[in-house]
Amino acid sequence: MHHEELAPLQRPRYGSIVDDERLSAEEMDERRRQNIAYEYLCHLEEAKRWMEVCLEEELPPTTELEEGLRNGVYLAKLAKFFAPNVVSDKKIYDVEQARYKRSGLHFRHTDNTVQWLRAMESIGLPKIFYPETTDVYDRKNIPRMIYCIHALSLYLFKLGLAPQIQDLLGKVDFTEEEISNMRKELEKYGIQMPSFSKIGGILASELSVDEAALHAAVIAINEAIEKGIAEQTIATLRNPNAMLLNVDEELAQDYQNELFDAKRRKESNARLKNGTISEEERDVYEELLTQAEIQGNINKINIHIALVQVNEAIDRQDEVALMAGLNRPALSLLEVLPQNSSWYLLQLCDSKEQKMQIAGVPNMLDKSEIQKEVSVANVEAEAHKLKLIAVDNINTAIRNCDPSKTLVALMKPEAQLPVVHSFAAAVYQTELFNLQQQNAVNYLAHDELSIAVEMLSAVVLLNQALENKDILTIKSHIRNPSIGFNNLEEENLQRYADTLLSIKSEASSQGQDYLSWNDIQNCIDMVNMQIQEENERIIAIGQINEAIDQGNPEKTLETLLLPTAKLQDVRPVNARHYQDVLHHAKAQKCQESQDESALLWLDEIQKGISDANNNIKEAAIVAVGTSLINKSLENGDSQPILMILQSKFGLRVIPECAESYFRNLSEAKNMKTGEDSNESPWIKLLMKNMYDYYYNVETEEGTCVAPEGVVPKNSWLTGEEIQSIVGQVTADYNREQLWLANENLIVQLQARARGFLVRKNYQQRKAYLQNQEPSAIKIQAFWKGFKQRKSYVDRLKVLQGNVAAIVKIQSLVKMWLAKRAYRKRLQYFKDHNDEIVKIQAFLRANKAREDYRTLIGAENPPLTVLRKFAYLLDQSDLDFQEELEVTRLREEVVTKIRSNQQLEKDLNLMDIKIGLLVKNRITLQDVVLHSKKLNKKSKSQLEEMVMVDKQGIKGLSKERRKKLEAYQHLFYLLQTNPTYLAKLIFQMPQNKSTKFMDTVIFTLYNYASNQREEYLLLKLFKTALEEEINSKVDQIQDIVTGNPTVIKMVVSFNRGARGQNTLRQLLAPVVKEIMEDKSLVINTSPVDVYKAWVNQLEMQTGEASKLPYDVTTEQALTHTEVVNKLESSIQSLRAVTDKVLVSIFSSLNMMPYGMRYIAKVLKSSLHEKFPDATEDELLKIVGNLLYYRYMNPAIVAPDGFDIIDMTAGGQIHPDQRRNLGCVSKVLQHAASNKLFEGESEHLSSMNTYLSQTYQKFRNFFQAACDVPEPEEKFNIDEYSDMVTLSKPVIYISIEEIINTHSLLLEHQDAIATETNDLLNELLEGLGPVPDVESFLGEGAVDPNDPNRESTLNQLAKTEISLSLTSKYELREGEGQDLKSLMIKTKRLIVDVIRTQPGDTLLEILETPATAQQESEHLKLVEKRAILDSKTPEKMKHSQSIFEDGQLPIEQKKRKIQRNLRQLEQAGLVSSATNYQEIINEIAKDIRNQRRYRHHRKAELVKLQQTLNALNSKTAFYEEQINYYNTYIKTCLDNLTRKNSRRSIKLDGKEEVRGSKKLKQASLKYTAARLHEKGVILEIEDLQTNQFKNVMFDITPGEEVGDFEIKAKFLGVEMEKVQLHFQDLLQMQYEGVAVMKMFDKAKVNVNLLIFLLNKKFYGK
Repeated sequence: MHHEELAPLQRPRYGSIVDDERLSAEEMDERRRQNIAYEYLCHLEEAKRWMEVCLEEELPPTTELEEGLRNGVYLAKLAKFFAPNVVSDKKIYDVEQARYKRSGLHFRHTDNTVQWLRAMESIGLPKIFYPETTDVYDRKNIPRMIYCIHALSLYLFKLGLAPQIQDLLGKVDFTEEEISNMRKELEKYGIQMPSFSKIGGILASELSVDEAALHAAVIAINEAIEKGIAEQTIATLRNPNAMLLNVDEELAQDYQNELFDAKRRKESNARLKNGTISEEERDVYEELLTQAEIQGNINKINIHIALVQVNEAIDRQDEVALMAGLNRPALSLLEVLPQNSSWYLLQLCDSKEQKMQIAGVPNMLDKSEIQKEVSVANVEAEAHKLKLIAVDNINTAIRNCDPSKTLVALMKPEAQLPVVHSFAAAVYQTELFNLQQQNAVNYLAHDELSIAVEMLSAVVLLNQALENKDILTIKSHIRNPSIGFNNLEEENLQRYADTLLSIKSEASSQGQDYLSWNDIQNCIDMVNMQIQEENERIIAIGQINEAIDQGNPEKTLETLLLPTAKLQDVRPVNARHYQDVLHHAKAQKCQESQDESALLWLDEIQKGISDANNNIKEAAIVAVGTSLINKSLENGDSQPILMILQSKFGLRVIPECAESYFRNLSEAKNMKTGEDSNESPWIKLLMKNMYDYYYNVETEEGTCVAPEGVVPKNSWLTGEEIQSIVGQVTADYNREQLWLANENLIVQLQARARGFLVRKNYQQRKAYLQNQEPSAIKIQAFWKGFKQRKSYVDRLKVLQGNVAAIVKIQSLVKMWLAKRAYRKRLQYFKDHNDEIVKIQAFLRANKAREDYRTLIGAENPPLTVLRKFAYLLDQSDLDFQEELEVTRLREEVVTKIRSNQQLEKDLNLMDIKIGLLVKNRITLQDVVLHSKKLNKKSKSQLEEMVMVDKQGIKGLSKERRKKLEAYQHLFYLLQTNPTYLAKLIFQMPQNKSTKFMDTVIFTLYNYASNQREEYLLLKLFKTALEEEINSKVDQIQDIVTGNPTVIKMVVSFNRGARGQNTLRQLLAPVVKEIMEDKSLVINTSPVDVYKAWVNQLEMQTGEASKLPYDVTTEQALTHTEVVNKLESSIQSLRAVTDKVLVSIFSSLNMMPYGMRYIAKVLKSSLHEKFPDATEDELLKIVGNLLYYRYMNPAIVAPDGFDIIDMTAGGQIHPDQRRNLGCVSKVLQHAASNKLFEGESEHLSSMNTYLSQTYQKFRNFFQAACDVPEPEEKFNIDEYSDMVTLSKPVIYISIEEIINTHSLLLEHQDAIATETNDLLNELLEGLGPVPDVESFLGEGAVDPNDPNRESTLNQLAKTEISLSLTSKYELREGEGQDLKSLMIKTKRLIVDVIRTQPGDTLLEILETPATAQQESEHLKLVEKRAILDSKTPEKMKHSQSIFEDGQLPIEQKKRKIQRNLRQLEQAGLVSSATNYQEIINEIAKDIRNQRRYRHHRKAELVKLQQTLNALNSKTAFYEEQINYYNTYIKTCLDNLTRKNSRRSIKLDGKEEVRGSKKLKQASLKYTAARLHEKGVILEIEDLQTNQFKNVMFDITPGEEVGDFEIKAKFLGVEMEKVQLHFQDLLQMQYEGVAVMKMFDKAKVNVNLLIFLLNKKFYGK
């Protein structure tokens, strides 16, 4: 849409008719409708622009505005604009419209519209303008909402809260398409367009007291404005009848100018409008300014003048003038406080300065900006005041030395202090107290506290991190600026952290739990110093390495002596040796590391110095010893030799060798003496075999530097020579002593050596003989052979002489042995005949079992094994009998369920009617009528009614039969494809979907009466639940807080006929035990316990108790007796709850599989949609399903869920009900892990028990979800329907078929979106929805029958049986359905292999059958034909399958080969594997056949049990019917005796004495009178002061309980309505407090019933 602003009167408005234009009546009407649409679009654009100005945000385009306003978000934001005290952002649902954009409208969007209506009510906008919520949300009357927005804009303009709305009629353009679309939309809803031009007049009349005076005053003002004289205008404005506010005479000229301009604009717009409006439709206020518009323009001038005053005061920094301006009534500013004037001036100055900086030019602050800054200043002033009070409290608490109070004071938000940590209260107290004492005035100001607390909090966190040894956190806190550490180096953070950890550990060991800021700062300084020293040492080490490389000992010594190096024991005298040792060490390190630039480290240098010192020390000792030894030798003194060797050389010497030492040393010295006569006193030693050491024997001086010009002494023995000689002497002596000490061992050693030599000679001889062994054996064998041959020749001669005798003897002996063995074996068999038979049977059975194991266990069972078990696929007579019995029982169960459901509904309605009867006897006739209906049904007429046609489609005509066959195809598709029904459920309203589920869906699945239908129903539940979670669940708790349709359906189904027995078995024993325990009294309400105790005291004493009777829970718990009784109840409650828990937890396997599977689906679906949800959250949802929804109601009301047997009229005692309720409450809290708090605080002693029980529940819920998938549970696959013996049958009424058809057509686009969907094809074939008569055919009902409608309603409930089949099964000649082709091929193969053996299928198919095999096959075919003739119609196979079975064996083979080729082309079988795939499928069918028979037997038992339970329930209902009949008969007898004037017959009609009718007079009340009585609450579009003009006439009808109510306005009858007293009582029973009458009047139901009872029945 493109808008174009044009000057007024520049062109004719859209749709105006030019004078010379001639239009027909139809064209004029068309033009009028187009004009209406255009005008409405203009009003939409006006509302849009006005709202955009108010909200300061862009709204949707005009043509989309209606849809954009339906969610109420913009309306609620508008409400927040003019009534912020009523509506806040928090109250606006979906304020960002994220949910609306994602999934459309939600019912909670109506809350936004309600907020808007409440806001308008709060400011006083008359309710005559208000739309209904449904007008907006359901788009019933959007123009009404736009009309209200226009009225609201005028009203707010009058109040000075909003700008005036623009008049855009004729000033904006819309395309023809947009106008046409809007016209169609208006005509679609049939909405009458409200008169926007009359809003001002209506608003004036609604708000005034004297309308005539106001009207005259407004006209006078308009006339004065026209004259243009300001003095006259101001005089008319001040007229009290005009009801104008804040009129300032000093601004008269400003008022005159503004009002004159406004009036001119309105007249201009009116001239544009009046082109097509008749004189009768014109309003006087279309050209005159209304009172609201005048007030709005006055407010506009007042506000402008006030804003100028305020802005000028801000510019002048004039606080007094500013306050005067802010307090001007025109601005209507809120909460302007004199004491905050300085804050206002400061805040407004800042705001104006910021605005000027942004705009670049001086700007005035508008009203909203001033109000905003005033509010901000108030908040800041109040916060400052509270801050000062909080600082005083903190100082007081610090002085009192109470850490807890100090902490509380510091943590108060009013103090505006940094974060305070509660675990360090003592730290804050100690440090702040010290700081306070240091202050001169003993008081800490806010800035001091803020800095101190910020620093202390940082120190506390750092200490906490040190305790946790969290390095990263420690670093983070150290570098935190708020802690304020000095000399902090970023690269040293790790060192700081490590050092602080060690200091903290040491402090903790000494009892100090806290490191202060000074401690930490000292640590940082210490680390910095250490690091500085380390850096200096590193520099010194580098200098040392450079000096070593230079080879200058003095330079090296100088660097070693550097203070920064901190090397120990450096002696200048050893400088040369230091250089040598360190140079050697560095060279060695370079060699090892293969790095020429390698440096010596500190520890290596220190080690080199120590090694050098030790070398010189050791060398000096050795030199002294060498000198002493040589001098002793020269002096010939042997005495000191031993001592010198021991002390100086450290040798181990032997005293006995002293002379030998001296002699050998002397000899060695003598040999060296005289070598050189020019010897110096220096001797030379070698340290570590590489360093020289020189020693002066005269001066005893040692050095590493060779003395200049000195020749070392060579005539003296060196230290090495001395050590070598002494060592040799000692070794010789030791060896000699060793020989002497071990003489015996030496003798033994010699003996062993001689023995070794002897054994060696023996072994050599033995080896020789072994090498010659073959020769020795040869000699021995030759001799033995000679002797044996001689003996053999002699024996042979004897035998040859007696051949005949020998043969005879041999034959006799053999015969005798054979006979004996045979007789013995025969006797053994006779003795063990029974055992032999068992063994043979065992072997045969073992072979059969082995074959069967191969069949069911082998991946590819062989054909020979399969052939042995092919007979198992045949159906026996027993199979047919069992199948028929299952079908019959299933039919009875379904019928009985439906019958019981109807009886239960009627009985529930009967309960309601009898309850209503107690309240008003006039409804007794309705009770009697319902009783008659109930009696008919109880006499089995109900079953006859719904089972008229059990023959299904057989009893209908050919056309009707085809129709029902089409419905069979439709319901088969719905039953087997759950997607359709799942979508259909969520397309209907909840009340409709619930009824649809209870009737059609459960009927479609036969109430899951067999495994197939239970499997399909569970698939539907699963699909629907997943659909509901994905589309409707926004938060995980929606499952608990809402009432999900599928969850409700699942629980209802499993608690019904299918699951009731389970609940009864699970809960009945423990519930009966609780109810039968007469001594068990559980009461957990302190007030009830208190009242019972007071009653007991009064009964015991006979005197009125002085204790008050009405007390609160807290007052009741002050009495010891009450507490004791309560504790006793809690103990009993815990014991009883344990029993129920044991019963629940021990019966997991008894829980219906359907409930457990849906719980599993619920958990997995929620986990998939909410992956962040915890396991506990998911299990709580599962618990809500399994316990709260499924089990809990049965515990609370066991009589309502058939857990216990109740007689008719019987009921549970209140004490029993309370006991069960208490148990239920505890279990409910435990299952949801909800503790007793708040109002249940007195039960908090059970919280530990609840937590423990929750863990048990948690395990129970986890185990409950652990169930197999339905395919595995029920053993159902894609071929199941094709191989079952009987077709699925459902029993459904004609009414249900028609309703389902209608719903499918209604929602067809939503549930079958694809054009080629099978459902679309089936619905197209069915055509439109038939009615009952057309469904049954013409002539089904006599057209002249007076009860035709009743008969049709009765026939609609006719129940028929539908045998469900798929329309798309394979028919003869079709080759597309490979599944059916596979089944047919398998049947043919089974027929062939049973009569013709073979190792592989290919071999059998290629080998021609023999005549005997053909004969056997013919017998098999004949036997099958006989069996098929006995088969019931429902269980017969299709004609094509029957014909295939009658083919000769060779034709079957050819057909098998053709089918196999097709299957191979489809990839289902392969000739490469000899078609093993189809053999495997046949083996699978055999296995499934056995399982099916087993399941069928189990189903027979289960159906019989279910039928017995249903019969018992029917008997119970009939007993209740008899009880009600007796009660009604008694009521009738009593009523007949009491009321002689009127008697009620059983047909519900009155019998009046005589021929006169009793007619009571009607009642007449004005609406005002009924409003006073509280009967009438309000009448839409009518003010309370107009109620006096409305008269209600209440007249009794012909039937008892019927009333006719007429409404008259000013004597003119407007509307009338028929009211049934029965309906009122029903609404009262259902808790409906307010009803609508005439769609306008809201009536209090209870007070209306009271009025009718009082006036008509004397109650």
